[in-house]
Amino acid sequence: QVHLVESGGGSVQAGGSLRLSCTASEDIQKFCMGWFRQSPGKEREGIATIDSAHKTTTVDSVKGRFTISKDLATDTLYLEMGSLKTEDTAVYYCAASLSRWHCVGADYDYWGQGTQVTVSS
Repeated sequence: QVHLVESGGGSVQAGGSLRLSCTASEDIQKFCMGWFRQSPGKEREGIATIDSAHKTTTVDSVKGRFTISKDLATDTLYLEMGSLKTEDTAVYYCAASLSRWHCVGADYDYWGQGTQVTVSS
């Protein structure tokens, strides 16, 4: 069982920045790691992934504004969010997949509790 804890959410004005962190209880190099978000009334969407080779993907809606990265020394996953928009308001979750590669579309086996990000105009 992998325990994931997100932090770093909060309220920010449009155009601002936030950095989300996700600390894992195990070596995150063994997993695909991903960030997901869910807004009220919407389905959860995957927005960024990073595999064991540090290859990253981001969806078009956040490309160029969000960056996923990881620190293997501390088993921490990050999501740097810039140029935030009101439509980025959501609960953000980190997740780990037992698949080390092919992170997009993989089944994610472990989830954090989520952290709220609210962007105001």
